Amino acid sequence: MWRVLARGARLLAVAAGRAWSRTPRERRGPLLALGVVGCAMLPEVPYAWWALGLGLPAAAAWLGWGELRRADGPPGTVRECLGALYEALVPYFSAPADPSPEPLYAPGGEWERCFTAFSFGADGRLTRLTLRYPAFFPDGDPACRARVERVLAGKAGRDREFVFRWEEERNRLEMALPAPLPTGICAQRFVTAAGETVLGFTDAAAVERTVPVRCGLRYGALMDASPVVWRTGPRSAEANLLVVGAPGAGATTLLRSIALQALEHGEVLLVDGSGTGEFACFAGRTGVVGVEAAPVGAAAALEWAERETERRLLAAGQVPGRDRAERPLWVVVDRPALLGHLARIEGVRDPLGLLEVPLRYGRAARVTVVLAEQVEGWGGLGETVLGCTRARVVLGAVGAGQARAVLGAPPPGSMAAWVPAGRGYARLGSGPVYRLQVPATPDPYDEATPEPLRGAVLALLPRHRHPVAGNR
Repeated sequence: MWRVLARGARLLAVAAGRAWSRTPRERRGPLLALGVVGCAMLPEVPYAWWALGLGLPAAAAWLGWGELRRADGPPGTVRECLGALYEALVPYFSAPADPSPEPLYAPGGEWERCFTAFSFGADGRLTRLTLRYPAFFPDGDPACRARVERVLAGKAGRDREFVFRWEEERNRLEMALPAPLPTGICAQRFVTAAGETVLGFTDAAAVERTVPVRCGLRYGALMDASPVVWRTGPRSAEANLLVVGAPGAGATTLLRSIALQALEHGEVLLVDGSGTGEFACFAGRTGVVGVEAAPVGAAAALEWAERETERRLLAAGQVPGRDRAERPLWVVVDRPALLGHLARIEGVRDPLGLLEVPLRYGRAARVTVVLAEQVEGWGGLGETVLGCTRARVVLGAVGAGQARAVLGAPPPGSMAAWVPAGRGYARLGSGPVYRLQVPATPDPYDEATPEPLRGAVLALLPRHRHPVAGNR
C-alpha cells in the first residue's frame, strides 16, 4: 500500500512540476498569490481540511495503482520489452532542437509517458500498443513511417504480422496483431453476380460484404467470409489485373481461381509463360479457347486475341448493343516477361506488344487481361502493362518498398518473415489496400496435390468439348 501511495505522490509531484514549468513567467506571480490566499481561506471553509486530507491520498492511490496495473504481466517481460522498444524509438522521435523542457523521447526516459495502452498475449509477447509521438515528427512522409514501423515490428517479433494505424490529428500510433485470415478456404462456387470475381478474403472490418464459404478440405463447415471482389466489364474502372508475387507465393494459384470463376460466364485463353504445364487441366474444356505454353503457340494465341478484340470493337460500333451479346473473353498470361525473352530467342512477335490492344481497348469489347509476374521482373513489363492494370495484387513475403511500388500505396501492416501460400495484399484502383488470402486452387494434375483439393478443382472444371478415353 505504501508503495502505491509513494508512486502516486511522485506522479502528482511530477504533474505539478510540469504544469508549473509550462506556466509563463508573467503569470507565475499572480498564480502563487492566488494559491496563498486560497490556503489562508481554507480554515473558513467547513470540512476543507478533511476533504484535502482525504482527496490527496485517494488521488495518489488511484494514480499509483494505475501505474502498477499497467506494468502487470509475465514476470520480467513487460518492462524489459517496453523499455527496449522505447529506447529503439528514441532516434526516430527525438530531435536536438526539441523546445520541450521534458521531451517525450530521450535516452533513459520514461516509457510510461509515451505508451498509453498496451497488451500482451498468454505467451508474454506484445499484441497491441498505442503510443504518443512528438508533433514535429513528419508522419506524412511514407519513408519516415516505414522506418518506425520496421522498428516496432522488429522488436515485437518479425515472425508475426502487424497492422498500423496513424492518427495524425492526435499524434498517436496504434500497432496491433490482426486476426488471422482464413487459410482453409479452397476452390468452390462463390456467391457473386456476373462480372464479379473473388480474388480472396480479407479482414471482416475491411469490407461490408460477406459470402458463405466452406472452410475445410472435405465437408468443411459453412461460414461467412469477407471477400475482396474485383468487378470487370465495360463500366469497370479497373478492367485488367496484375499479380506480382515472390516465387512459390501462389500467383499461379490465383490465376487458376480467376479462370475457374471466369468460365462460369465467359471464355478463357490461357498462356503459360513458364512452360511448366500449370494450366494443363483446362485443355480441351468447354469455354477454354486455348492453352499455350510454347513461345510460338503463345504468340499465335495472343495475336488471335488482338484480332478478336478489334473484331468485337468493330461489331459493337456497327450494331449498337452487340457487345452485350458477346460472352466475356479473359486472356490469362503467366510470366509474360519470361515469355517475352523466349519469344525474342525464337524470333517471334513480342507477347507484350500483342497485349497492347486488349489492354488499352478491351474494356469496351468485354475483354479482360490478367497477368502474373514474379517480383524480380515486374518492372520490365512496360508502360502499357503497368498503366492499364489498375487492379493490383502482391503475394508473398515481399518488402514494404516493393509492395508500395506495385500497389501505389503503402500496405496496412508489416509482412511477417514467413507467410502461408496465397497471402498478400490487394488494391483495386485508387481504393484502400486490403490484406488478402487467396483460396487454395492447386493444379489437380500435380501428384503432390491432396485428394480433397484435387477433387474440389476438378468439380469446378467444365466438361471436355469432346469425350476422351476413360470418360465415355
